[in-house]
Amino acid sequence: MRKWMRRLLFTLLGIAVMWTALTVWVEAEGPANVEELGPANAPRHALVVYDPDPIYDLDAQVCHAFAEGLVTNGYNATVATVAAAREFDATTFDLLVLCANTYNWRPDRAIQRYIADLGDLGHRPVFAITLGSGSTEDAQRVFEAHIRGQGADLIGSKTLWLMRPNDEARQQESNVDVAVDMARQWGREAGLP
Repeated sequence: MRKWMRRLLFTLLGIAVMWTALTVWVEAEGPANVEELGPANAPRHALVVYDPDPIYDLDAQVCHAFAEGLVTNGYNATVATVAAAREFDATTFDLLVLCANTYNWRPDRAIQRYIADLGDLGHRPVFAITLGSGSTEDAQRVFEAHIRGQGADLIGSKTLWLMRPNDEARQQESNVDVAVDMARQWGREAGLP
């Protein structure tokens, strides 16, 4: 085998090993964390679930902002990571908000497993948020199908990006700040009676 072909083969093999290791690391279920926003005696309750990204916390920021938007319309919102959300009975909440990170053009495995473990959601209203660096179309489609497959009523589904502009009219602002602001607005809209 020629020297350049051997180098190319080792380089490609090294990239494949690193890609696989990185994928296993980011797809692992994150630690348990719960935060409650709004009055406990609110007339409506929402459960906002995400699996924390170990590299960047856009998912946590977006979910917290969405919950803040819900609270402005009379909700009590529980924001929980997948590991913590397993302790709650999702069917006791009036609204579920599910947030998926995109890895390898698919929603993260932890949130997909969580949804599958919920079983039949009996037409419970669900809002879906798909996050990614900029390419989320396939992940959003798969995520929505997974949610509908559990019998939920998907009342809304939006995408937000880390690298791509979330709003072409606001390109001078931080893309993360725009994403958080948009999530807060979606929460207000989703929380309307």
